[in-house]
Amino acid sequence: MAAQPANLQKADRHLTVEGRDLETDLARAAAFVRKHSIASIYHAGSGHPGGALSCADVLTCLFGAELNLWATDREDPNRDRFVLSKGHAAPALYAVGAQYGFCGKKDSLRLRKLGSPFQGHPHVLDLPWVETSTGSLGQGVSVAIGMAMGLKLQNKSARVYAMLGDGELQEGEVWEAAMCGAHHKLDNLCAIIDYNKLQSDDRNDNIMRLEPLAAKFRAFDWAVAEIDGHDIAEILKTFRRASATHGRPSMIIAHTIKGKGVPTMENVPQWHGSVKLTREQAEEALISLGAEHSEIRELLDGQ
Repeated sequence: MAAQPANLQKADRHLTVEGRDLETDLARAAAFVRKHSIASIYHAGSGHPGGALSCADVLTCLFGAELNLWATDREDPNRDRFVLSKGHAAPALYAVGAQYGFCGKKDSLRLRKLGSPFQGHPHVLDLPWVETSTGSLGQGVSVAIGMAMGLKLQNKSARVYAMLGDGELQEGEVWEAAMCGAHHKLDNLCAIIDYNKLQSDDRNDNIMRLEPLAAKFRAFDWAVAEIDGHDIAEILKTFRRASATHGRPSMIIAHTIKGKGVPTMENVPQWHGSVKLTREQAEEALISLGAEHSEIRELLDGQ
């Protein structure tokens, strides 16, 4: 296992000087996650850039400030769990893992390579810090429900977090999970929807309308918050509020932009995936994300 990340104790979320430093660090980490995701998709010749870029800020806040993952003791029952139910955003998960010491930065660029543990969707047998294999939409959040129920039965203090895609909400299994989580009062569970309004091929509204989304989860008796999924201070504050919620699970609807940070990709359904990035497209995306020329060469030529 790689070096232990520095987030074993949850940081103070008040807007102190320390809080502002934390937000700055997380913003830099999110920028790395976006650049690393683009580079890994370029090397793979296939991948899902749109949803990886949209969820980068939330994932970075989770791994950098919220989760108690106890990276050096995988068997500690009190570690928090995270499930990427939208498994196609694996490039962002691998990038955030690389940022916080769960895997090597260079190794995790080997997305979808033969023999690489960094598969196109997370695989629990290949990566010991991944809690479960995901990819079939709807199943990840159901596994998270089971984890939260098990921890409750064992009186463990650990929390479970799951990230869903908005297109994923069209799976009936998600709504069975919503009913189950509320019925069992799983206040140790926090789900996050990466609500970028787009899915494969088109806008959500043109395929299967989701609104009124917040009202639907409130009707299932979840504690619901709607936030800007790119506002780090708001993300941190909402996670703290979720962890203080009692008697019901929490749902954070994070309004995001598909392809965030790359103007040619933002809000364009075709960048959902799977796409092959040319060298020119990868360089253009990395420049948009603030990469220097030396960083671009390292990311695209350094394997």
